[in-house]
Amino acid sequence: MAGSVIEERTSRSQFQEGNLALLIDRKGRRYLLTLRESGAFHTHMGYLEHSQIIGREEGEWFYTNSGHRFLALKPTLSDYVLEMDRVTQVIYPKDIGAILLMGDIFPGALVVEAGFGSGALTLALLRAVGSNGSVTSYELREGQGEKALKNIGPLLPQGHSLTIKEGDIYQGIEEREIDRLVLDVPEPWHVVPSASVSLVPGGIFLSFLPTILQVHRLVEALNAGSCFQLIETAELMLRPWHVTERSVRPTHRMVAHTGFITTARKCTPRPTGREKPAVEQEEKEDG
Repeated sequence: MAGSVIEERTSRSQFQEGNLALLIDRKGRRYLLTLRESGAFHTHMGYLEHSQIIGREEGEWFYTNSGHRFLALKPTLSDYVLEMDRVTQVIYPKDIGAILLMGDIFPGALVVEAGFGSGALTLALLRAVGSNGSVTSYELREGQGEKALKNIGPLLPQGHSLTIKEGDIYQGIEEREIDRLVLDVPEPWHVVPSASVSLVPGGIFLSFLPTILQVHRLVEALNAGSCFQLIETAELMLRPWHVTERSVRPTHRMVAHTGFITTARKCTPRPTGREKPAVEQEEKEDG
């Protein structure tokens, strides 16, 4: 049993035909390619045949015909999101990570999202819900879902449960008893009424928006709906650092504002009227 586990882990670390490979040159430039037995990677620094990589382990170094060195790794989800072909603007990895945590996307969760786009967030949601959960994605543009699905196909987890619906989520959510609703649409306030019906008690409503004026309108709608509490908004800024033997400083470029993440929890409406002091309540119960 132990031997088979080791063999499986070894095979996972080896490059196979059809795998994605991320090549990194000495200046940190990255190149994403799909390995083919007869393929070759061509660059101004020479060419590297795919057959030299296939069957080798990730983390090894390879040389082009002109002697330039490349590090080969299998791309992480973050790598893939940044290097993938973009059908539409993607959500950055720093925001995807926050969405998974702030939205509490857990294994087995039933998630509905809108704004399939390039599929980057969908990939992360599918990984988080696992084989026992499901993701249903609403996409308004005809044919967009199929294009994006091809785009993210190489990293789709095995046994995933993804359903793509061509439809306008502003017109309502068909699903019921969903755990999480994740929106990457320009006017999410239109979804608030149906979200209040479709989410389970305690379910989380999450929206990603580029401007604070959109956030303001969304929060007004959530407050007006009376069944959403713990309404919070945040943005994340990522500042990498350059650390060497002689120098420690921030890099010249940082990923600053990309969008606002707003979350809310579905609850019963807040009770109206004056709150009774604890002592007064205890005397009434004793009487």
